[in-house]
Amino acid sequence: MPTIRLENLVKRYGNVEVLHGINLEMADNEFTVLVGPSGCGKSTTLRMIAGLEDVSDGEIFVDDKPVSHLEPKQRDLAMVFQDYALYPHMNVAQNISFALRLAKRPKSEINAKVREVADMVGLTDFLARKPGALSGGQRQRVAMARALAKDSGIFLFDEPLSNLDAKLRGQMRAELALMSQRVEKNMIYVTHDQIEAMTLADRIVVMHGGHIQQQGTPEELFKKPVNKFVAGFMGMPPMNFLDGEIHDRAGAIHVVGEGFDILLEGEKAATAKAHSAKDVTLGIRPSDLRFEENANPEQSLQLDVQVSEYVGAQSVLLCRCGPARVMVEVNSESPVALGQSLTFAVNSAGVHLFDRKNENAL
Repeated sequence: MPTIRLENLVKRYGNVEVLHGINLEMADNEFTVLVGPSGCGKSTTLRMIAGLEDVSDGEIFVDDKPVSHLEPKQRDLAMVFQDYALYPHMNVAQNISFALRLAKRPKSEINAKVREVADMVGLTDFLARKPGALSGGQRQRVAMARALAKDSGIFLFDEPLSNLDAKLRGQMRAELALMSQRVEKNMIYVTHDQIEAMTLADRIVVMHGGHIQQQGTPEELFKKPVNKFVAGFMGMPPMNFLDGEIHDRAGAIHVVGEGFDILLEGEKAATAKAHSAKDVTLGIRPSDLRFEENANPEQSLQLDVQVSEYVGAQSVLLCRCGPARVMVEVNSESPVALGQSLTFAVNSAGVHLFDRKNENAL
């Protein structure tokens, strides 16, 4: 499979620059997910790779060959869009085989390919149906099958699941993950949903404001975010942030803020002590807070419970710590009354610190 490389990629609309020198390399047989909020530049990056947007500056390389001057049909890629883009007067088999028929492939080859990809995405029993007789998930499978039938080296997905309901999105995520294992192609996937990114990607590229903030495996981005934006974007429920100051009390390093006083340990303490600025943001994930009535006061938070969101095996508590809102994940079998003030132990290994001025991780 080809290696894809973006080198100092810039996109301007008139005098407005929306991508600011993107550098990224995607390896053979890698499922890469571009994730970020609306307007961050992820779809623009994908469309430039596809040839649907002109490159203002920089270059796109496929196996070290520059391709940004090539037409989309010359780039050996297939794309799946958000809106399916199926031909309503054609049945499923005809939609899947459309590109093959345009290329005047032999009929026997076309039929074999249609059967192969239909089996791969679970459409074998629907080949004679037209799109109007299919569910949203089935239509998206047709769009994927049509892309697979082209047998391209690169597959591009532009938010393909965003039109589906939550349950169907979950099912399609699992099917996409299985399909990527079977197909063994380069896949670049754009989404604003960090759950999709975490569950599908070999590598996640987090974008914000036309810049790449961080790239790495889902575990790397979750456990070692490089800045406050990545920390808050990756993970659900999102990370809690508390503004505080670093205090050195005879060698014991604390982060102190309104409503909390947390003792740091080990590497975190050494990093905080060496940091020149004292104003920091303390980051704690909801899963790193545990109800513990007799917890060490120096390694716990006293929280006022305001809302309890029941989500099955877990409940998410919305609490207050001074002026800040704090979320906590708890077992649903342990009922919590609203208005209670409870003590939650902080998992010291899960503490994150960010410079309050530049928001970079310490």
